[in-house]
Amino acid sequence: MGRLVQAAVAIFSMALTAFADVETHEYTPAEEVVIWVNKIGPFNNPQETYTYNSLPFCKASGLELPEAHALGIGEILEGNELFNSGMQAKFGRNTEKSTLCSQTFTAQEAQEFIDAVDEHYWYQMNVDDLPVWGLVGKVVKADDDPDLLKEFTVGTHLIYTHKKFSISYNGPNIIHVNLSYADIATPIQANKKIEFTYEVTWSLTDIEFEDRFDRYLEDEFFEHQIHWFSIFNSFMMVIFLCGLVALILLRTLRNDYARFAADEDELLLEPGHTSSMLKDESSAGWKLLHGDVFRAPRHLLLFCALLGTGAQLLVLTFLVILISIVSSLYMKPGGVVSVGLTCYALSSLANGFASGASYHQFFYPRVSKDWIKAMILSISLLPSVIFVSLFFINAISVAYGTTYAIPFVTIVQVILVWFFVSCPLSVLGTILGRHGAAKRGFPCRVNKFPREVPEARWYLRPAALIMLTGVLPFGSIFIEMYFIFASFWNYKFYYVYGFMLLVFLILTVVTLCVTIVCTYFLLNSENYHWHWTSFLASGSTAIYVFIYAIYFYFFKTNMSGFLQTCFYFGYMGLFCFAFYIMCGTIGYFGSSTFTKRIYRNIKIE
Repeated sequence: MGRLVQAAVAIFSMALTAFADVETHEYTPAEEVVIWVNKIGPFNNPQETYTYNSLPFCKASGLELPEAHALGIGEILEGNELFNSGMQAKFGRNTEKSTLCSQTFTAQEAQEFIDAVDEHYWYQMNVDDLPVWGLVGKVVKADDDPDLLKEFTVGTHLIYTHKKFSISYNGPNIIHVNLSYADIATPIQANKKIEFTYEVTWSLTDIEFEDRFDRYLEDEFFEHQIHWFSIFNSFMMVIFLCGLVALILLRTLRNDYARFAADEDELLLEPGHTSSMLKDESSAGWKLLHGDVFRAPRHLLLFCALLGTGAQLLVLTFLVILISIVSSLYMKPGGVVSVGLTCYALSSLANGFASGASYHQFFYPRVSKDWIKAMILSISLLPSVIFVSLFFINAISVAYGTTYAIPFVTIVQVILVWFFVSCPLSVLGTILGRHGAAKRGFPCRVNKFPREVPEARWYLRPAALIMLTGVLPFGSIFIEMYFIFASFWNYKFYYVYGFMLLVFLILTVVTLCVTIVCTYFLLNSENYHWHWTSFLASGSTAIYVFIYAIYFYFFKTNMSGFLQTCFYFGYMGLFCFAFYIMCGTIGYFGSSTFTKRIYRNIKIE
């Protein structure tokens, strides 16, 4: 047992340190600065990337087997593969134009470069964790620069053969890296010798090291007036909804309570009355469901597993946003992914607590016999869906040979962290949930036989309520969804996590309000199946998010091809699935609190 604990601690430490910055980012004069080549691929397909050496570039002498850079889990999952380019750079010392290597294209190699230029291949390079980008080449067009047209005919495929790095530094730190590559271009022809050259120039700057990443942040895009307006509009929606819920429900419930008490007092004066006489029109509605409203929902094991998973996702999202605000994770390669994996493992405690408490309360004061099954299902539900989905996505990535193909070692590391960290925390959370919060029980006893659910009007039926409930929460976040999608699929660094936190809080409040209203309407139509309805209704926001994702793919991007399509819809499907569970959990817990509160005042023997 001791060895098992030691192994778990070691694996968890590995997960925590995998994304740690072990470099100091400080250099001494003339110290070697490594220029790394990263990935390459079609510009319009951000996730269709291959290793830089997948194109038949020549290699510097002595680097026929390029030196690889060790990466953390987060960087690997982001599709990074760094190799030493062989370009010589000394800190603070200019490097004159030098030849990296030379080669003579074969017919096949020339065709590969022509195809790459036609597909607008771009590449990424890294210097001291600062990314720079460039194009492989271009096709001469009729509207190009006249000097270029004098030298080359229209339709000629050119390859850029010179890279000029302009690096600025402040003290021992590298601040900015610029790459110029369009000065020298050569036609792509077979059996023609081509030299690839580079140069490095250094300059001083007064920009502080902490601000060196600011140039990558697009303030005009993310802090546009429409972004501020959407936040303000959503905030006003929150105020309106909270006021509406308070006005309608409190006033309606007060009248219901008064009418219910009057009916009961009136019946007490009549001899031989029974509680079954409380069925006149004035007392119809949610009050009649006191004996069924807390009846366990169908498929209880699955329901509680979804609640546990949703609670974990809720804690995970909140933690990642807070950490991103405090530590500026966008500046660290793979930082958000690595922190997300760590927070997912730690938030498993919330998973076990929520699922264990939710399952046990339906049996209190009796002992729940299948709590172990509920715990196992809760622990494995989301990981199983992710594993199956990523298996097919990864198989396609491996078949295409992209950098987003997850190595087997990384998969094993993630599984070990889940098994030795996430699972034990889920078990601990389940035990705490069963013996802690679950003992409160329900305010009303459940009748032995369930009552019939009367036919309701179409807009009070669960299907209609489910689809209508998700509209307002989606309306409060869809502008932010645009910025998130644009940052992930269009080469932008998302850094406005303060906006994300506000939108997340607004989404939570709006979801709570509309789901409570939905639950009240359902109960008032004498339908006590509110558990699944509240969960599905609040989660339906994810359906609209996925519909918007389809729109975004076809009208806001130029992505194409089987690989990129599978990648986009595979990951967006996973995102919306998790988003559905998280929003559904928010709505259910809000409706559960509301339901317990209103039935606390109903005392019928």
